[in-house]
Amino acid sequence: MLSVLAYGLAAALDLFIIVIGARFLLTPNTAAAGYGVPAKPDGDAAYLAVKGVRDVVSGIVGLALLVFVGAHAGAWFLLASALSPLGDMVIVLRHGGTKAVAFGIHLATAVLVLISAALLFAL
Repeated sequence: MLSVLAYGLAAALDLFIIVIGARFLLTPNTAAAGYGVPAKPDGDAAYLAVKGVRDVVSGIVGLALLVFVGAHAGAWFLLASALSPLGDMVIVLRHGGTKAVAFGIHLATAVLVLISAALLFAL
């Protein structure tokens, strides 16, 4: 049961970040607004695309580690990856985003990623 929960949550998080990355590639301004810091309509396209590509790659790497290496590699990856939503939280707070988005989305995501890492380490 723990194995199904641990792998399932980790896979869901990896798939979720792939979806977020795809959203930054397909609808960048909408994705940026959802991130918590709206993009300038005339100047942020390249940076939003970079974020999209990096998010997609992060999700693919996480899935590859789970499938081909195993739970502990996936756990270490998630532990390190928790820095991304924590950094996102700081960015949102420093650039005029709301505390609700910073804490409610980005901090909550970091906590969920850390829980997922802990579950994988427990296997």
